[in-house]
Amino acid sequence: MMQKLNFEDSLKRLEEIVDIINEGKISLDHSLSLFEEAGALIKDCNHYLNNAEQKIEMMIKNREKELVLDDLDNPQTTPFTVPTQN
Repeated sequence: MMQKLNFEDSLKRLEEIVDIINEGKISLDHSLSLFEEAGALIKDCNHYLNNAEQKIEMMIKNREKELVLDDLDNPQTTPFTVPTQN
């Protein structure tokens, strides 16, 4: 069984898969295998991001320890961006 990667390593592997597939030098079977791997990595990344968002929501509280809500009564959040490599 393959060890689960952290968010950063999952994102890096996704970038590698995209590069390999975009080269167009692999077989259809290999492409499908990589596509399947990418799907699992995307699912993992979404899980990491959802957990991070929940933690951020819990940390944004007012002085009365209540969650700060926006105009639509949704928990106020701060944008979470992933740094990109150039």
